Amino acid sequence: MKDQLEALINQMIEHGVAYKDAMEEFERRFIKKVLEKTRGNQSKAAEELEIHRNTLSRRIEELQLDHRPSRRRTRKTALRKSAAPTAGK
Repeated sequence: MKDQLEALINQMIEHGVAYKDAMEEFERRFIKKVLEKTRGNQSKAAEELEIHRNTLSRRIEELQLDHRPSRRRTRKTALRKSAAPTAGK
């Protein structure tokens, strides 16, 4: 993994990516993945990231992350929708 990171850093330097932009993008993606893993639970995500929940909340806002988990259609919801009468029948 360290070799892959080293190669990525070299590519970013060669392409003129600014340090600030690289760090912000890394943080954005890292936080987003942890939020996905915790299904949007900021308390659990903050614990996993080892930062205070308020700090995570502030960074989510600053990085303009959409942290809400997408709603999944449950089997119950799908059954209700399929049983609903359709217009014109």
